[in-house]
Amino acid sequence: MLRSAGGIGFAVLLMLMQLGFEQAFFESAFAVIRGLDGDILLQSAHKYQFATRDPFPRTNLDKARDVPGVASARPLYADWFNFFWKNPIDGKIFLVRAFGFDPDAPVFTFPDVNSDRDKLKEPNTVLVDRRARRFLGMDSGAAEAELNGTKVKIVGGFALGPDFQSDGTVIMSDRTFASLLRGPPGVDVGVVKVKSGEDPAAVQQSLRKALPETVAVFTKQQLIGFERKFQADVSSAGPIFAMGTIVGFVVGMLISYQVTYTDLSDQLPQYATLKAMGYRTGYLLRVVFEQAAFNALAGWVPALLLSLLLYYAIGRLALLPLHMSMRLMLVSLGLTLGMCLISAAIAVRRVITADPAEVF
Repeated sequence: MLRSAGGIGFAVLLMLMQLGFEQAFFESAFAVIRGLDGDILLQSAHKYQFATRDPFPRTNLDKARDVPGVASARPLYADWFNFFWKNPIDGKIFLVRAFGFDPDAPVFTFPDVNSDRDKLKEPNTVLVDRRARRFLGMDSGAAEAELNGTKVKIVGGFALGPDFQSDGTVIMSDRTFASLLRGPPGVDVGVVKVKSGEDPAAVQQSLRKALPETVAVFTKQQLIGFERKFQADVSSAGPIFAMGTIVGFVVGMLISYQVTYTDLSDQLPQYATLKAMGYRTGYLLRVVFEQAAFNALAGWVPALLLSLLLYYAIGRLALLPLHMSMRLMLVSLGLTLGMCLISAAIAVRRVITADPAEVF
């Protein structure tokens, strides 16, 4: 039983790690979207991914403010490929993502950002992500750093964390953003809040009629779904994690088949005796499938416990949101039962075709 549990548990652990990394990938990719303080989000219709710069004219926000039911429409400036951060400790330069907004018109729900936003009114001041990857030096406590070759003053921090694309984040005022980018930026995301008592779906339809077709109008959940679809169907990350899970499933099914087949071969005389005594094939099938389900649970439980430890350790080291969820538990349990029952269904033919006369 220990050997069987160990073999099956190895495959289950492989699937749990792949599923955990996939969940962490999506959660880190959606963290900024979830942190936007708006009911409806506007972005260029040509954007295929949130982390791609494709700004639209600010005049579209002015049109959005005039739409009935809109309480506010505020701009968020964003860039993922043109801000270079110089580590204040060792002087190494790294690419970081940057967000800019009007300190008098906040767009984030992050408490640390909102509490320090007035400090951003001073030129060349930034807030840094204290949970950024350590090689950036954002958690060093330094008061100054260089961004795009310009000295900036660090006036506070927030806890966001990296994702699979960006190692760290800096947030600044719209004026500092434009100054460091060496030019007036366009609006990357319009953060729209709906008036109290208004129907967000109706306001969304009104915005679509008022704005040109070059501007896409999403609710927050729709934008998250749009981003999830891109990551799962278009980017390489989704298929990679899916393939890893499939490999774990196939490996587990092969191991489970070997375990079940060997056990059936050893106990074939007992099954033949039961058939000779008059037990029907359905009863023998139930016995084999019950044994397969028991093997599945015997492998799943220790693999689940070990994955909790690995999630914690890897999450702390890689700064990724790796954690066990009910969804992961149920999916992994279903996959484990599935691979063991499928392998049992293949191996049980030996019991069905066993002839008591030939066995003895």
